[in-house]
Amino acid sequence: MCTCKPCFAVPNKLVIKLYLPSIHCSSKDTSVKTHQIIQGANFWAKQRIPQLNLVHNEEDPVKKEHADNPEVQPEEKETIQSNQEELQPVVPDDTPMDPLKIVHLDLKGAAPKVKYLEQIFPLLSTLGASGILLEYEDMFPYEGELSILKSSFAYSPEDIEEMKSLAKRHKLELIPLVQVFGHLEFVLKHEKYFKLREVQTFPNSLNPQAQGSMDLVQDMLTQVMKKHPEAKWFHIGADEVRGLGESKDSKRWLETNNGDMGKLFLNHVTAVGRFMTKLKEGIKLILWDDMFRKLNSDTIKESGLQDLASPMIWKYIPNMDVKEIGNYISKYEQAGFKGVWFASAFKGASGIDQKWTPINHHLKNHLQWQKVITSMPQYKSVRFQGIALTGWQRYEHHTVLCELLPVAIPSLAVCLQTLKYGECFIPGGIEYVTCSFFPLVRLMDEWDSFLLTFRQNMEAIFYPDTLEEWLEENVNEHIERLHGMVVDAERIIKLNGQPKVDPLKKR
Repeated sequence: MCTCKPCFAVPNKLVIKLYLPSIHCSSKDTSVKTHQIIQGANFWAKQRIPQLNLVHNEEDPVKKEHADNPEVQPEEKETIQSNQEELQPVVPDDTPMDPLKIVHLDLKGAAPKVKYLEQIFPLLSTLGASGILLEYEDMFPYEGELSILKSSFAYSPEDIEEMKSLAKRHKLELIPLVQVFGHLEFVLKHEKYFKLREVQTFPNSLNPQAQGSMDLVQDMLTQVMKKHPEAKWFHIGADEVRGLGESKDSKRWLETNNGDMGKLFLNHVTAVGRFMTKLKEGIKLILWDDMFRKLNSDTIKESGLQDLASPMIWKYIPNMDVKEIGNYISKYEQAGFKGVWFASAFKGASGIDQKWTPINHHLKNHLQWQKVITSMPQYKSVRFQGIALTGWQRYEHHTVLCELLPVAIPSLAVCLQTLKYGECFIPGGIEYVTCSFFPLVRLMDEWDSFLLTFRQNMEAIFYPDTLEEWLEENVNEHIERLHGMVVDAERIIKLNGQPKVDPLKKR
């Protein structure tokens, strides 16, 4: 058990030790859980989910209609064209040949303050990371009509400039991620955009045929690209497009296109890809691969997407089927993709409300990915471009927080070192930069001072909404129970080691 004081900021020197038993690659892992999506607790139900009101939806400000023919791209709005002119015209093709190791920061929950990133970025670079994947969600400072999308604690433009400066200083490639299809709860939860939902009662997926959908996506991408004109890579998400084909618009399209769901999906992401390459010549696009897995290579090739983007194959379980991953790679090679990315997980993928990161779970996942990486020379026409170590903070926008980033630093360190050095054996204690934030038994009589310290340290890293949500989900309801434990402990101490009363003698 850790006996050091709770800590949430990373010190300049690695002075806090978390002693672990020896971790060997063959250790048994029993923490396999399914990646289920469930509704969040009262925090979200009361504060974040708007009431569905389809009668009084605002009229779409964009008058141009997104044509049913997906091959004909809608004209960009004047605002998009003007923004394009402010971007650097070409990204030089000086992408390093060595595959990148990218640490994913999921900002849709518990987004760290920039002051904390000042300490994290150099650590990540030291551990072997070569880039950062920033999944902005509602933490981007959207402007104009899109300002409704940003969180009350969204990063400022100055914050983004500081993050870019930090990344450059520590030789970390910074890759923005903006969802353009699925996982758009942070957009579609707003009444203004109810009409763009694929399924009217759920805010997760965009209706690709709805008037205004493409304009919305283009506005989002343009604003983010404008803040990252130097970016060589850009991730457009496009995973888990739940309910696709359910809207009236999509059903009409499917009726006239032989029910081709694959083409319905590919048309939208290909249109996004074409827009991005027009917005920023030379930009390299990435998107999640799960929606491709049931499509054949010819269907993908017909879309032309292989000339615009690279798939990122993701799998987070410890007993990953390496052969299955090989089948995906072969399919994408046959489809004409020139490069492929992988995605592992160092946190946030072992339980929807996980509080403490199971290191062995994630270590095993990375050992399996290491096998896939070493197998890549057998594929002659597709190149391994990099791996993203994902760190999910929520499974979805409206679900509860997973384990916080500081708690997962040990796991991230192990995973990065595994990718750097291959199969590993980690003996004895390892110096790490974080320790448990849970109330320790020996501090029960100092609960109030502990909670004060806890708040102060949390406030140094996270914004107030994260702190209050975490306390509500994990602390507040247990305070009375902990005080009860103190009372019980005091009663036991007063017994002074006396034998317990024999109930038979009392009769």
